[in-house]
This record gives sequence, C-alpha cells and structure tokens, in this order.
Amino acid sequence: MIKIALPANQGMVEGHFGQCESYAVITIGSDNKIQGIETLQSPEGCGCKSNIAGVLQSMGVSVMLAGNMGEGALQVLSRHGIKVYRGCSGPVEDVVESFLTGSVIDSGIGCSQHEQHHSDHPHDGHHSGSCNHR
Repeated sequence: MIKIALPANQGMVEGHFGQCESYAVITIGSDNKIQGIETLQSPEGCGCKSNIAGVLQSMGVSVMLAGNMGEGALQVLSRHGIKVYRGCSGPVEDVVESFLTGSVIDSGIGCSQHEQHHSDHPHDGHHSGSCNHR
C-alpha cells in the first residue's frame, strides 16, 4: 500500500503547490488500485514554510504529484521522504491513474517566479496533457 498526495482545487491538480485549497491523499492498495481518497485542508501561507510536509509524512504519503512548485517546497518534501513529480495537471484521479501505469515523470522544472510574491505569480502551471509522460 502506498499513499499519494496531490495539491488540488475542486478535484483538479493545482498548478502551484503553495496555492491549493486542499491536498487529495490517495491510498493505493496492493492491487495497484485506488482504495480511498482523503481531503486535507491546505495550511495558510506558503507551502514550503508550512508544516504540510511533516503532516503528509505522518499520514504515510511517499509520493507527491504536483503541477509546479518552488525549490524550497521541493527540498522540504524531499527531506520528509516524499518523492515529487512536477508537471501534472487535470483531474486528480486521472493523474493518479497515469502514475499507476508508470507514465508519469518529473518535469524537472521548478517555479522560477517562486521567490516573488505569490499574489502576482505569472505562472499558472497548466499543461496540455495530464502529466509529463515517458
């Protein structure tokens, strides 16, 4: 069993990790199928400066499928043993299904405007497909 987290807004992967309304925490069973979905409300403020990585780690999350995030968030999640795949977009369950088929890879692209104030953030993180594919 593994747990996967995705920053989400209304059932869709949020384009920026620190701006989501909640995290979808998906439990995957030994049969490689979705067993359950929990919703965890996003803490106030920047994701990289919140305690969200520790909370997700304590829930057993080992994978984060995200649209985009700054280097700080990537490092914090990595320090908590959470493997991050950036470049995902679309409905949460579709992105998880893509991951389970092995077709998701990390885009390797961080959010270069992350150091600027988030409210004037020009990057929306939306992509044409559901994830970066192999």
